[in-house]
Amino acid sequence: MIRCAVAVFAYGTVVHLFQLASGGARPYPDVPTWLAVYFVSLTLFDPLAAGLLAARRAEGLSLGCAVLVTDAVANGYANYVLDPAVGVTVGRIGQAVITVLAVVLVVLTPRLRPWLRPATQPASSR
Repeated sequence: MIRCAVAVFAYGTVVHLFQLASGGARPYPDVPTWLAVYFVSLTLFDPLAAGLLAARRAEGLSLGCAVLVTDAVANGYANYVLDPAVGVTVGRIGQAVITVLAVVLVVLTPRLRPWLRPATQPASSR
């Protein structure tokens, strides 16, 4: 399951990098600036989550859950509030997939956590 999560975040990284490369100065022109900044930030957070999970770090699981849940919410806002289209769209299908992935990762977190190394503890002062 951890490998699947790493693959999901690696795929997300590629998607967001492609959108940045093809979008020019404003890769998300139809969304508010705050939402565009969030989507751009995923080019940092997706690979960070993938790397931490690949290293079997518990921080990667926490970050991965946060990324997928917030990405599902952000895409929901973009596709249901901002998009005037009616019915099924490619964006809404993508949002549904992200939502399912978020729910699966959150539900499986208690079972996955024992397989990961705990967060690093600060050195105790002597």
